[in-house]
Amino acid sequence: MAQKSNIQWTDATWNIARGCTKVDEDCKFCYMYRDSFDDTRYNPRVVTKTKTVFNLPLKLKEPSKIFTSSLTDFFHENCDGFRSEAWDIIRQCPQHTFQILTKRPERILENLPSDWGGGWGNVWLGTSIGSNKGMSRLDPLLRVPAKIRFISFEPLHEQIGMNLDLLDLLAIDWAIIGGESGNENGIYRYRPCKVEWMEQIADAVKSVGNSVFVKQMGTHLAKTLKMSDRHGGNIDEFPLSLQIREFPPVNPSTGCPEE
Repeated sequence: MAQKSNIQWTDATWNIARGCTKVDEDCKFCYMYRDSFDDTRYNPRVVTKTKTVFNLPLKLKEPSKIFTSSLTDFFHENCDGFRSEAWDIIRQCPQHTFQILTKRPERILENLPSDWGGGWGNVWLGTSIGSNKGMSRLDPLLRVPAKIRFISFEPLHEQIGMNLDLLDLLAIDWAIIGGESGNENGIYRYRPCKVEWMEQIADAVKSVGNSVFVKQMGTHLAKTLKMSDRHGGNIDEFPLSLQIREFPPVNPSTGCPEE
């Protein structure tokens, strides 16, 4: 819940709550569960509203990209009681860009603020997909009006069929791609990822002129490729075809994609 973030595609993290419940196999080795395993202060399966960091965006002076709720799901049903407070904070901070990533995109429409309209310029809405089963989350995301829609293909643990029609591809303004990180032993391990799986997604998204951000190779490829970082996060060691870290081009005054 720190102000600064080590996640390569954001500047800061902001958690309105901590804790979550798993949706499907994409959540199997969730880093939130792994990182909370030895912390007796928290039960990772119980969603609890944060206290000291709930108003964090109001305190950040520099305009920042803010990963919103990295330790919970912003659209989890147990956040219903205080999500309106979070929307109000976002409304008060047009200088920041809020990157909201959910595994519950089917709950977005019914939980948007009344003045959402065609989307707020400072909010990017995304969903996480790591497998073909997870692709079912794409359709509900595309039904939501938003200035920027994105997909985090992480943890990518299966080759995903990207045979989408042109309109679907065009609607994915930004794709984050990453292999799974995890431990060699114990409960929270990692599943293999392949370079060609990443290339397939990157090529499909870039074929329509949209943006790609390759976050990490993941622990399996880091070992296979003998990378120095155990999770394969050093871009200089990526295969040349995947040395891509782009952000969606936006108009600073509106947050909308540049034409």
